[in-house]
Amino acid sequence: MSTLSPENSLSARRSATFILGLHPFVRAEAWKFLTGYYSWQSSHDERLMVDSNRRKNYDALCQMYETLQPLLENLHGDFTETRNNIVYDIQRLYDKDPLGNVLVDKKRLEKNLLLSYVCNTKAEYQRGFHEMVMLFQLMVEQDHETFWLFQFFLQKTEHSCVINIGVGKNLDMLNSLIALLDPEFAEHLKGKGSGAVQSLFPWFCLCFQRAFKSFDDVWRLWEVLLTGKPCRNFQVLVAYSMLQMVREQALLESMSGDAILLACNNLIDLDADELISAACMVYAELMQKEVPQPLKDFFL
Repeated sequence: MSTLSPENSLSARRSATFILGLHPFVRAEAWKFLTGYYSWQSSHDERLMVDSNRRKNYDALCQMYETLQPLLENLHGDFTETRNNIVYDIQRLYDKDPLGNVLVDKKRLEKNLLLSYVCNTKAEYQRGFHEMVMLFQLMVEQDHETFWLFQFFLQKTEHSCVINIGVGKNLDMLNSLIALLDPEFAEHLKGKGSGAVQSLFPWFCLCFQRAFKSFDDVWRLWEVLLTGKPCRNFQVLVAYSMLQMVREQALLESMSGDAILLACNNLIDLDADELISAACMVYAELMQKEVPQPLKDFFL
């Protein structure tokens, strides 16, 4: 009987995650492998060592931040403005479940957002990160786990949700994808719908968080993004699939860009598995086309 090589075994595990999803009981631990927090080939003892080192590094970053905070407050106006934005965003965050139980510790959330802003100069802070980091805090127990999982998530998804890095590229590729797969809709968007696609940047900034009916659905999609299956930058295929949900109405009613945007914003309570399946069908359709090089490089 043949056995899988380590590389094939790794690919099989990632494919299983993509196809089947993760059971909630194993999600927190499995995410450490998906993000790169742990190596897939690591032993139990090695993982204990890695976790210990990540905790120590996190504590060192916290100490550094406490030392630098007075200097940042006095010399960098951007720091004070960003801190105020973080505090404001967190205050507005609804942090209770339907029974009134507190879901998330806002002070811990604020701490990790500030630390991420100071340490990750590439991503900095943008509106919506507070909602994303909240989901990481809900998933794992320790602050150092929350911090590192978020950092690794950004890296693994090529900072696709960061405005000054990936969001603009996502929107450009979405326009190109529509032009290739749905010329009729593309023509409509060029006319009455002009600007509608560019206005969909919140989808990417929040990784579609507000489109789903549950946190489990959000995690399900994010897990697919982390696997890199069935292709890189799967988020653009997801956005295309969501746009297709309003396409018929947009063409039938000759909707303006503002009306299309409103219809897109009303796409809520979606089912992750159904959306992932729809996006996979888009990918299969794409593979049957003569794909322009920019799109090929982006997805493949």
